[in-house]
Amino acid sequence: MGAGHAHKLYRHGHSPVHALPPHCKIAAVFCFVLIVVSTPREAVWAFGLYAVLIAAVAGVARIPAGFLLKRLLIEVPFVAFAVLMPFVAEGPRVQVGWLSLSVSGLWGAWNILAKGTLGVAASVLLASTTELRELLLGLQRLRMPPLLVQIASFMIRYGDVITDEMRRMRIARLSRGFEARGVRHWGVLAKSAGALFIRSYERGERVHLAMVSRGYTGTMPVLSDAAAGRAQWTRAALLPLSALAVCLLGWTL
Repeated sequence: MGAGHAHKLYRHGHSPVHALPPHCKIAAVFCFVLIVVSTPREAVWAFGLYAVLIAAVAGVARIPAGFLLKRLLIEVPFVAFAVLMPFVAEGPRVQVGWLSLSVSGLWGAWNILAKGTLGVAASVLLASTTELRELLLGLQRLRMPPLLVQIASFMIRYGDVITDEMRRMRIARLSRGFEARGVRHWGVLAKSAGALFIRSYERGERVHLAMVSRGYTGTMPVLSDAAAGRAQWTRAALLPLSALAVCLLGWTL
């Protein structure tokens, strides 16, 4: 897992957030998401404070708001599901203009939108300040099962390879005058998908044989054994601890 596999979510920088060890950031984001999910949905003000915390971390990390908001579009399918809840949920209803909406559905939609958006924002912020290789280092340092770390590392390394293979196949189709314009072209696309699967499988076999010939026995070497200092853990804990205080207030007020 060498360098050179930067992902599109990552934004290079030299901020204090970028400098934190990856396992500290992963643990902080995980705890933050758990706290957000544990917050009662009726504490609307608490979610506003969570958003302020995310914005503060983004400011320290020098991540532009546009960069962050653009990548939040990944949650659009969940937004579409949440929008339907007030119309299909049962229970007492409230009239909003000419629409009859379910009260429980409105709260459910708010719950999904607020907690989902904050969770996605925290995850995007983590990815924006941490390279993929560092994320794997952090997962390994947090004692995630080695097999899962290996699978993730292979996905990162060969995802671009498969994408390039798809691009070459697309160029080959275009050079022969093919352009998918309707249902009658689905057969060609299906055959292309099958060919891509066969090529990917064969390449995987060749890679595995190459790894075995170089001494691979089913386990990868330890990538890093660097431990984080107390000061680094303290800085990383500022976000979840602040969120915990907000959550406790949300349950007591």
